[in-house]
Amino acid sequence: MRKILPAFPFFFISFLLQAQSPSVEVLTSGTNTHIRGLSVVNDNVVWVSGHNGTVGRSTNGGKNWKWVVVKGFEKIDFRDIEAFDASTAIIMGVETPAYILKTTDGGESWKVVYENKTKGMFLDAMEFWNEQAGIVIGDPVDGRFFVTRTFDGGSSWQDIPLDKRPKADSGEACFAASGTNIRALDNDEAVFVSGGRRSRLFKRDEAIDLPIIQGKETTGANSISVWDRFKKNGGKKMIVVGGDFSADSSTIKNCFISHNAGKTWFVPKTAPHGYRSCVEFVSDKDIFACGLNGVDYSSNGGKDFQWISREGFHVCRIAKRGTAIYLAGANGKIAKITWK
Repeated sequence: MRKILPAFPFFFISFLLQAQSPSVEVLTSGTNTHIRGLSVVNDNVVWVSGHNGTVGRSTNGGKNWKWVVVKGFEKIDFRDIEAFDASTAIIMGVETPAYILKTTDGGESWKVVYENKTKGMFLDAMEFWNEQAGIVIGDPVDGRFFVTRTFDGGSSWQDIPLDKRPKADSGEACFAASGTNIRALDNDEAVFVSGGRRSRLFKRDEAIDLPIIQGKETTGANSISVWDRFKKNGGKKMIVVGGDFSADSSTIKNCFISHNAGKTWFVPKTAPHGYRSCVEFVSDKDIFACGLNGVDYSSNGGKDFQWISREGFHVCRIAKRGTAIYLAGANGKIAKITWK
């Protein structure tokens, strides 16, 4: 199975970014949807998904966008999307009934590849290791986090048996904020973070308490990013962001970094400037985080974050094969990181 890895080595990306300052360039806005799903295939091909059954696609680096409302799903909230090329993508509809749909013709038509009418079903995020193997995490059902897997590129899905799913504590769930609370840990495993009254990191058979703010329904971890995840014994360096989305300017316990796969955590000297729903490694030193009140950037591996934009976004992602970094948020807003 072919790994989806950037065409440029990450050390080269880091070299390119040295002595440059990032800024946020808004490409488009005004579409009647809140975008939380974002998948950047390469520097030119970008897919987004959001409220009101809406999916958007650009094949020229965000200059032009084609918007579609998936027929029959006009009221569905597609909170995550995974794209493999300009023609093939998978979207995830979150609430009961939960749906997963796939297109192979650039969004002209969509096939339902998964449907779940279980009471209380709420899907939170997708992650793919490669073009065949993927995973979806959902809120607890019967006291355990929902998990389903695919091994054929999302054409079919198999639910993990209830007794094999991770146990959830009372008031613990996942935030469907940006599609990034689950990430590949290495070639075989994934890691996810929870929030609410309790916030933890779930790694293989471990459940590790996070030092992030927690205790209320609005608090906890929203996003995790893992560095070097496809190297042998990879996934050692992680960053987790979140906070309290009801207090979007609060910097209290909203970001933590680990260099040993979650065993110990340190807090940034200068934290991101508020609640953050998404975080993304660009290199081992360069990190972006976004939230309701703006975008932060760290050039020193998460030790310090600087506020580079007051524009609010839900999600930020780097190209799987390339160097482009895109953001998306409310009111159909899509932006790109530029360097000066």
